Amino acid sequence: MKTTSSKRGRPDQWAGDLTVWLRENTPDNDEQLARLRRNLRDARLRELTPRQRQMVELYYDQEMNTTAIAQLLGVQRSTVSRTLRRARARLYQFLRYGL
Repeated sequence: MKTTSSKRGRPDQWAGDLTVWLRENTPDNDEQLARLRRNLRDARLRELTPRQRQMVELYYDQEMNTTAIAQLLGVQRSTVSRTLRRARARLYQFLRYGL
């Protein structure tokens, strides 16, 4: 059985110490995250089509999978995947230039 020396400490203790150090020494990004969430909410309302908005809400907010969304809306699963991909692309473009 292998033991660690008392000088080196346990690996999980070191990882915990690093986590505490990072938390104390990294800049707080709460303001940036709040702005991103606000911009994302605005982008979902302004940039997406009603169908895209509906599928994004079902997929991300209600955590439904593409198969369940397809069955609920009476469309093919590929249609749901394609619509979500296009919605993500529109949101990405808006947020990329809107920040």
